[in-house]
Amino acid sequence: MKHVKTYEGKNVLVLGLGKSGFAVSELLLKLGAKLTLNDKKDLSDNEHAQELEKKGVRVISGHHPVDLFDKEKFDYLVKNPGIPYENPMVQKAQEKNVPVITEPEVALSVSETPYVCVTGSNGKTTTVMLTQRIMDHYLNKDGHHAYAVGNIGVPISEVVEKATDKDLLVVEISSFQLMGVTDIKPKVAAIVDIYNNVHLDYHKTFDNYVAAKLRVTQSQDSSDFFVANFDQKDIFAKEKAATKAKIITFSETDPKADYYIGKEYLESHDDHKIMKKSEIKIPGIHNEQNSLVAIAISKILGASDEDIQSVLSTFSGAKHRLQYVKTYNGRKIYNDSKSTNIEAASVAIPSFEQPEVLIAGGLDRGFMFDDLVPLFKKHVKAIVLYGETKYLLADAARKAAIKDIVIVNTLQEAVPKAYELSDEGDVILFSPACASWDQFNTFEQRGDFFVKFIEELKTK
Repeated sequence: MKHVKTYEGKNVLVLGLGKSGFAVSELLLKLGAKLTLNDKKDLSDNEHAQELEKKGVRVISGHHPVDLFDKEKFDYLVKNPGIPYENPMVQKAQEKNVPVITEPEVALSVSETPYVCVTGSNGKTTTVMLTQRIMDHYLNKDGHHAYAVGNIGVPISEVVEKATDKDLLVVEISSFQLMGVTDIKPKVAAIVDIYNNVHLDYHKTFDNYVAAKLRVTQSQDSSDFFVANFDQKDIFAKEKAATKAKIITFSETDPKADYYIGKEYLESHDDHKIMKKSEIKIPGIHNEQNSLVAIAISKILGASDEDIQSVLSTFSGAKHRLQYVKTYNGRKIYNDSKSTNIEAASVAIPSFEQPEVLIAGGLDRGFMFDDLVPLFKKHVKAIVLYGETKYLLADAARKAAIKDIVIVNTLQEAVPKAYELSDEGDVILFSPACASWDQFNTFEQRGDFFVKFIEELKTK
């Protein structure tokens, strides 16, 4: 870890405890910062808050003390990425010209380990996991490691101390995190895809959302690389205008891209066949695309075809992202709880050749689901709907002329109904197309409950 002086003796306010808030607080203490931590939740019984207090951190919980900014000067506010910029503490900080940053800004500034950053609307977690495994396979030959960190669930601050300059950090970075970075400089940056109607409740406009994503490349120069989606032409034009890095492209169909999906193989522009599509373990063309991004990054960093083939032929998928759960009485069951928007469901539903019984529903964000009608027509034989959006999704299912449309209140009710509607050889797919927050705290919790309800089918 580099011993930077940026935060030494500085008065830093960390907003939001959480996993990354705790990790970045510990790191800031080691960097010599004077720390205050604030969380709207009551932290009086929180072990992490108590641990930080013992180390000299001032912990203020249960409310937001906006008047703190009038009483003393803060040099930085490090906010939890999920906290909106409308938060009164954030607004007061901006009013006082206090820089508002996120955990990756702090952690990556002290990393002596080279790093790559992956972002996108859908697919970034799977891409990060594939890249980490490929690069770990490559680096292990010399006793070194690749670490998957960031939005994937492991704060970068937890890893920067132990990772060496011979290792690699593969960073999943969200638009929320990117809003709070100013000078991160990944050796390779990649944007898997950018779709509209994603996180607009946070970013307000699509232009704001795209601008946040493009911050991943803003500090790169001609010695760096930027991996871009050749198929999203409008976005690609913005990426070319924004980056100074060398651009490497990927495409689902176009052989003019550096990497593309051929008839039988994943290929590169020089007609080099990297591996057979049929040997990739995770299903769906979107996962072939994710594999292309991982290949592009790994090839830049020196990995071989053998490293790539070894991983892609064995990796069974990220948890909650088209995750294979089990085969039960001839039905293959998949958990795609990470499908928190229409675009994510749109890539999951066409992933199978078998007839599908779909479970969907969740938080109502005011969207209609007509974009799913053609996919429903082609792939879905029956559908079970729950949550706030159940009637909106039922309208789309009726437009698709799905014969069996079942409406229930909860996911727990939906699972046995889906099984009843399925036959041997079918796929039971849980791809909600909605956020989880009407009935669950996170999509991870929702997916865990889905798996639990599947296991309980044995007793029904």
